[in-house]
Amino acid sequence: MAHRLIAVAALLLLPFLVSAQSRSSNTRPRCTDLGLKVGILATGPLNAITDVAGVEVGYTTIVSGDNVRTGVTAVLPHSGNLYREKVPGAIFVGNGFGKLTGATQVDEMGEIETPILLTNTASVPRVADAVTTYILTLPGNEDVLSVNPVVGETNDGYLNDIRGRHITPDDVFAAIKKAKTGPVEEGNVGAGTGTVAFGWKGGIGTSSRKLPQNLGGYTVGVLVQTNFGGVLTIAGAPVGQELGQYYLHKELQQGSGKDKADGSCMIVIATDAPVDSRNLRRLAARAWLGMARTGSAASNGSGDYAIATASQLRIHTSEKLPTRHVEPLTNDAMSPLFLAVIEATEEAIYNSMLRASTMSGNGHTVEALPIDKTVEILKEHRSIK
Repeated sequence: MAHRLIAVAALLLLPFLVSAQSRSSNTRPRCTDLGLKVGILATGPLNAITDVAGVEVGYTTIVSGDNVRTGVTAVLPHSGNLYREKVPGAIFVGNGFGKLTGATQVDEMGEIETPILLTNTASVPRVADAVTTYILTLPGNEDVLSVNPVVGETNDGYLNDIRGRHITPDDVFAAIKKAKTGPVEEGNVGAGTGTVAFGWKGGIGTSSRKLPQNLGGYTVGVLVQTNFGGVLTIAGAPVGQELGQYYLHKELQQGSGKDKADGSCMIVIATDAPVDSRNLRRLAARAWLGMARTGSAASNGSGDYAIATASQLRIHTSEKLPTRHVEPLTNDAMSPLFLAVIEATEEAIYNSMLRASTMSGNGHTVEALPIDKTVEILKEHRSIK
């Protein structure tokens, strides 16, 4: 009888354990925890990029001493040998003040053949070199002579000793090795460890949208690395203005200031819809509408990129035929996916800030977005009940 009671109790606790796992050790909320619904489409079960079947996410988070606050984020379109089973891919450049290794070959060939890595600006070459080593040493790749690593970045030099270039090849290998499906950690993790968004602590955020069956039942997942500025708006509520922290605030109130709203945002998109590289680029372009909804100023110094993949349309190097037989979605069928990526991007950015906690480093402190005050503003503007 005692064993049966224990079993029943375990079943009753399961939903709470899953919720706890999705939050990891971070007690700060996500949008859904606040009752904030972004858009009209349903989320996936985890409301994360890993709702797209096969997609994996891994991190290496580096917090050391007083000055090192950085890391690596790895997004794997699938768990197999990506060089032998490439995926359709595309990149859209919102503002090109950044370093995105591998972009020209992705644009030319429409394929991604490595894990997608995010890091800090000064570490892109080292991370790209490590990803190249990872691919070259995979079993089955002994004859590979050329690798196109895809590595993006944001500049975490305010909180992190970025000149020290503290990321090592082992950090990159660890992020890839730890990549997994399931709940995705958010906030001060991986490449989001030292980032700043809208003057508050930024980080890694994720979200997803699932279309109804009559629109194909496809899932779109988004992961962001937020490190940019502007006038924070959450679900239409002027949060940044009411908290008194926003781009040009000092210039407008005092006649002088130095906030340039610079930084960057990396957006990684995955979908299980059968989308070719041409329409993946169109999908990636729509992500910027989601970023715009959050109040981005799209400043001169912001390096903003979206990388989109469709992991179900594998491109096998073993195929020797001169043609491939695939049935990609038509242009007309893309419109619901466009809305999905807009909503998922918007919510992922909010999650990156809601989940991030106050951090000090490199002689500076960046406060986390104040939850209680933000909730008051959202309620006042009827964004939440």
